[in-house]
Amino acid sequence: MERPGAGGMESSECENVSKETEAFEEEEFEASAMDSLIDMPFATVDIQDECAITDVPHINLERSKENERISKDQIKKKKKKQKDYQPNYFLSIPITNKEITRGIKILQNAIIQQDKQLAKAMISDGSFHITLLVMQLLNEEEVNSGIGALLELKPFIEEILQGKQLILPFQGIDTFGNQVGFVKLAEGDHINPLLEIAETAKRTFQEKGILARENRGFKPHLTFMKLSKAPRLRKKGVKKIDPEFYEKFISHRFGEEMVHRIDLCSMLKKKQSNGYYHCESSIVIGDKNGGEPDDAELVRLSKRLVENAVLKAVQQYLEETQNKSKPGDGSSVKTQEADRNGTDSDNNRK
Repeated sequence: MERPGAGGMESSECENVSKETEAFEEEEFEASAMDSLIDMPFATVDIQDECAITDVPHINLERSKENERISKDQIKKKKKKQKDYQPNYFLSIPITNKEITRGIKILQNAIIQQDKQLAKAMISDGSFHITLLVMQLLNEEEVNSGIGALLELKPFIEEILQGKQLILPFQGIDTFGNQVGFVKLAEGDHINPLLEIAETAKRTFQEKGILARENRGFKPHLTFMKLSKAPRLRKKGVKKIDPEFYEKFISHRFGEEMVHRIDLCSMLKKKQSNGYYHCESSIVIGDKNGGEPDDAELVRLSKRLVENAVLKAVQQYLEETQNKSKPGDGSSVKTQEADRNGTDSDNNRK
């Protein structure tokens, strides 16, 4: 690969330049695999035989240095953006099938019997869910935007499903780096529509200006334990989930979940009494067993409607109060005109 310069290079110098360039390119690739070659250093220089003698003008050398500096600045900005991004909300498909939750409780108890310390790493049965999308919502306005995006998502999901029920079968156990244990989603025709729903959700929320994480390598799963839930375990020497603890459940069939609801949930707010996450809003997908939404969902939706109505009424009152207090307000002028007209009429009668 050609390098800009005024003359030839020694072989050792050539190797040093190559190593430095490779190190920088590797750092840039890790920051974002999607970066184009235009952002790479030396992109404006013609490529010939590696370390050959070249007659590149001095201006190209300056341009290369400037491109390299810009690329480094872009990498720093991307890393800072990633560091500042802390998701605090997510889209959840709740797991409500008692057969599944009962099977997971048996699994959890079997693991705890082998190591009682892991009890603190277990997920409570009321929290079982599949995550479709994680996002960052920093204030009430952004939460309301998230609710709006969720409501807009419903017709898209109905179009994807074409009136069919989305049924998710769970079978087997796996981990993420032996740190997070989860029940696997079995292979089948349900995978594609689920992935399409996740992708559509990401696009719908991003179009609302919501900072939603990319679904790279989205792998739907049902978490039943994670070591990060009990950080003190690491100090006690528990750094990984021993595969022997769950080997009897490797191929176990846990049951099927019919997707009937998608929730916008908070990661940080206090959970509900049943152990499920604080839910800002929900959309119903089809009918759950042909019936109506459950009581908890109705209460949640009613509460949200009341809160929004009160907030809207307060805002309207404040706006009207501010308008009345402004000098030269139209309503004041009309009132004064009406008073004058009334006075004139009285005088005419006299």
